[in-house]
Amino acid sequence: MHGNLDCSPSCPFSVGRSQALEFPLGQVRKVASAAAGGGGAEEVDETKRNVLKLAAVAGLLAIGAGGAVGGAIQYLQPPTIGLSSYPRVQLLDVDGSPLTVDKVEGEYNVETSSLYLFNYPLRNEPNFLLNLYPASGTPDNKTNGAANVPGGIGHHQSIVAFSAICQHLGCPAPAIAYYPPNTCSQTPGGMSFYIHCSCHGSTYNPANSASNLTGPAVLPLPQVVLEEDSSGNIFATSVNGPPVNGHLNTLQGDYSVGATSIVVKETPVISCNFPS
Repeated sequence: MHGNLDCSPSCPFSVGRSQALEFPLGQVRKVASAAAGGGGAEEVDETKRNVLKLAAVAGLLAIGAGGAVGGAIQYLQPPTIGLSSYPRVQLLDVDGSPLTVDKVEGEYNVETSSLYLFNYPLRNEPNFLLNLYPASGTPDNKTNGAANVPGGIGHHQSIVAFSAICQHLGCPAPAIAYYPPNTCSQTPGGMSFYIHCSCHGSTYNPANSASNLTGPAVLPLPQVVLEEDSSGNIFATSVNGPPVNGHLNTLQGDYSVGATSIVVKETPVISCNFPS
């Protein structure tokens, strides 16, 4: 028994000891049983098979992980919506007709109590349209109206537009509103007309680029740059100042308003509670 280790003809495997050991290190070879009726040994490289299995499993895991990572990145960094530059947008009156300097000066003045708003440059960025010139008299830029204001257009350079979203915590119109002269007894900075936010009391000076009159806001309202063409039509062309509150920049955060933006009329929320 111990002298000859070669298999006898009755051995269940059809290969001898020396042939079975002539395999590279780490390679397992399985041979078919001759007793099972095989016409010769069928060789199967188990190492190669296992490597292929592992590669297939690793590929599936990588695809799954890649999809999960890609989904997580997409969730953390959603596609940016917005514009690459400021468009030139024509303003339309409340009736849908082209808004002109003559219409604004004839329909709106410093004493107009209703809000007139238009969106620019994005659909979720409302702006005040104001004519600070009085219906009669000479303005003094503090109590009864203003003329020759920064960025103003029209015959008196009194037509201006500012963001209607407060720079403190983002309260939009009509919570932030334009207050005509003598709406409240308070005169912040000596002004009898101003833009005031009823949410937390921030007040802005429309006669001086919507600069801050009272806090808690510390930034002025962004000012829409208005232009008039040779026919007196009014266009919004860009925005000066800090970004609109709630936007990384004024050009990002929603879709464009398009080629035109219509003015809408709203009733303001009036509150004479000012920070002490």
